[in-house]
Amino acid sequence: MTTLRMYGTAPESIVDGPGLRFSVFVQGCTHHCPGCHNPESQPSDGGYLCEPADIVHEIHKNKLIHGVTLTGGEPFEQVEGVFELAQLLKAEGYDLWIYSGYLFEDLMAGHPHEKAPDLLALCDVLVDGPFVEALHSYDLNWAGSSNQRVIDLPATLKSGEVALWKQDTIDFEAPSSW
Repeated sequence: MTTLRMYGTAPESIVDGPGLRFSVFVQGCTHHCPGCHNPESQPSDGGYLCEPADIVHEIHKNKLIHGVTLTGGEPFEQVEGVFELAQLLKAEGYDLWIYSGYLFEDLMAGHPHEKAPDLLALCDVLVDGPFVEALHSYDLNWAGSSNQRVIDLPATLKSGEVALWKQDTIDFEAPSSW
């Protein structure tokens, strides 16, 4: 079993992807983006150690959770542990989002780790690219700066071209009896 260095978790998040999600924040990030929303997660020697199975156990405590977001820090700088966690979660049918300061194309080329494409294959959405403070906007859905992409990974991996994720919309109509 692989150990993860963790910054922490958010057991009920509505800001790291659609719906009520469990967010996993890994510790350590070499990007050091100016204006990072989570600078305390950057030092690789901070945080605490945790096994992926322990995180899954925590997620199970809330039966309303159907989605998990892997973020940080930088998840691709702990590929082995994050991959193990993603395997456990995917086997149970969780929707998986992952955030990274690396670009999709670099991750698929095996940077920073040769197992990065395997981790991407387990995830449903990747929000990629470094946070750029000058491009920050609160008007963006799920990204912090306009250079970041919200990528539909199954569609992208199937077609071989980056496909942006589109949120399903729900239309509500008043019943005819109103």
